[in-house]
Parts: sequence; structure tokens; C-alpha cells
Amino acid sequence: MAHRLNTNKQFMIGNGLLAFAVIFVVVIFVYMSMRLQQQKKEGRNFIETYTVTLVKGFAGDSTSIFINDSLLVNQKMTEEPFTIEVKRFAEQSALMIVDNLTEKLSLFELSEKGGKYRFEKEGEEVKQLAQEDR
Repeated sequence: MAHRLNTNKQFMIGNGLLAFAVIFVVVIFVYMSMRLQQQKKEGRNFIETYTVTLVKGFAGDSTSIFINDSLLVNQKMTEEPFTIEVKRFAEQSALMIVDNLTEKLSLFELSEKGGKYRFEKEGEEVKQLAQEDR
């Protein structure tokens, strides 16, 4: 009888070691995958640029311009037209123009190809004018 219990004990120890080995291999592969993905993201550079021009209606207003969550401009517009050029830095981008006095937000989707965007303000509404692709 002692022999039969010893065999079961060896079998259970072998299964336990095999389970730990499988878990260890999975952890190694997940770590390698995440590290490779992180290196791929760091090396990504975009060549496209966005040119944003505030053509009419912004003079004298305090305005903020964001692309995604990055603040580009936060100032009182003293002259028209106001132009800013920004390199693309994300897969998908959205332009936000905020009137700081009323905190009214105008949201515009930006093309993955870059381009020139022109905007005018009528009252509290910001309108996008015809876009020029590069």
C-alpha cells in the first residue's frame, strides 16, 4: 500500500511542477509581447501637419485651442487671421476650440492626412470653412 500512495504523490508533484512551468512560460510571453508593443508605440512618428487658421470673428475674444487633450493656445486673440501649425502626434485627432468667456466648446474631427483648416465665428457659433488637403 505504501507503494501506491507514493505513486499518487509523485504524480501530483509532477502535475504541480508542470502547472507552474506553464504559468511561467505564459508570463514570459505576455511580458515580451507588451514590451514589443511599447517599443512600437515609442518609435511612431507622423509626418502630417495640421494648419489651423482662425479667420474671422475671434478678435478680442479669449480662446483656447486643443488637439486631443493637448493645449496649444490659450490667449486673447488680438489679430485676425490667427494661424498655428502643428505636427500630427496621434492616430486619431480632434480639434477643440473653446471660448474661455462662455466656456462653449466646438469640436471638429481632423483628417489622418493632415491639412489646412479654417474657422470663423458668428456670434457664439464656430463654423469650419472649406478644408484644403495636402
